[in-house]
Amino acid sequence: MAHIGEGHAHHHHHEHVHSLESLNTVFIVAIVLNLSFVAVEAGVGFTQNSLGLLSDAGHNLGDVFSLLLALIAFKLAKIGHTRHFTYGYKKSTVLISLLNAIILLVAVGAIVIESMHKFASPEVVNGAAVSWTAGVGIVVNGLTAWMLMKNQKHDINVRGAFLHMAADTLVSVGVVISGVVISVTGLYVIDPVISLCIAVIILVSTWRLLSESLRMSLDGIPEGVDMDKVKRLLESVPHVQGVHHIHVWAISTTENALTAHVVIDDLNELEDVKGKIKEKLRTEAGVQHSTIEVETPSCHCHNMTCD
Repeated sequence: MAHIGEGHAHHHHHEHVHSLESLNTVFIVAIVLNLSFVAVEAGVGFTQNSLGLLSDAGHNLGDVFSLLLALIAFKLAKIGHTRHFTYGYKKSTVLISLLNAIILLVAVGAIVIESMHKFASPEVVNGAAVSWTAGVGIVVNGLTAWMLMKNQKHDINVRGAFLHMAADTLVSVGVVISGVVISVTGLYVIDPVISLCIAVIILVSTWRLLSESLRMSLDGIPEGVDMDKVKRLLESVPHVQGVHHIHVWAISTTENALTAHVVIDDLNELEDVKGKIKEKLRTEAGVQHSTIEVETPSCHCHNMTCD
């Protein structure tokens, strides 16, 4: 049996890691900025009896926690392999993204329950104070989303943070609108209505993060990896006559691994086939680590693996 070792794609990986490391400062600034705003928003919400502001403050606090967890995940992902963890702690990034999604779902439930109470007994709300505070939220959340936007395609945790901040910006716009409506019409019931709208926005923005995180934690096929395409790519390499037993899973939120059996017509071409397979998987399939068992047609026909 011939093994093709892990295709680490060092140059690409180092560039990728450098890009994510540059996010450390961005995350720290975003955490401080949003935590300060949460304190202000919660204070105004309590003093002015605004469930909309309190709901938004609670969600923003969850986002601060998510930013902090993402920062911790990046740190853990850089820890090398150990005796008991051969891939290091890379998988922690997947578990953290799943934890973030669960926390947001809990927040949605809390907002819905409190909104029901507000519908039953609406309270007087200072519309002007709500509008001004939420206006500050538009600036804070919008700035944070802008800082994360560049790298949100590289990592599910970054994308999750970006989506939440972008959603928060829209939520703050909704709270401003509710403040204006309350000031003009005196319809205090608009406050729990906006809270329910916030809950729906959070739920929608969280659903994809939850499903993808859950799939990756169960070693399902990572989003963006097309198994049919992977099979076609391997079969397109010269001297490859067939591919079977293909398995792809996520090592972390940024790295994927693959194992497969490949049937080739000439073992003398092994090194050339090896290089081309690794390159195609890295550049065209989003797979950074690959282990391939190579067979000849005669061994494959007898359902055996050649040494």
